[in-house]
Amino acid sequence: MQNNPVFKKSNELAHLVYKITKNFPKEEIYGIISQLRRAALSVPLNTVEGYARQSDKSYKQFLLISYGSLKETKYLLQFSFEEGYLNEKGYNESIALAEEIGKILWILIGKVKEKTNS
Repeated sequence: MQNNPVFKKSNELAHLVYKITKNFPKEEIYGIISQLRRAALSVPLNTVEGYARQSDKSYKQFLLISYGSLKETKYLLQFSFEEGYLNEKGYNESIALAEEIGKILWILIGKVKEKTNS
């Protein structure tokens, strides 16, 4: 799994999200900080869990969940930027990484769909 590009990049994004949310307002600890961290961490977690199931059908389903979590992460990053919690550099870096993950993840979903014919 460590060589899987989706896992590697989404793990990197999860670490980046944890780093940038350390500077968010403390009153958001149970709000946007928690939600953003959970969404970002859900991407590699679902990738790993789906792979571990050793079934292409299950893997595809977990990859689709990862994709949904990635979209949630992107929205929360945008929202955080608009609220002024996230500076432009942090926003651009995290969104660029999320976009890259999205492309790789979508290709992987397509390959797994081909294998399962669904």
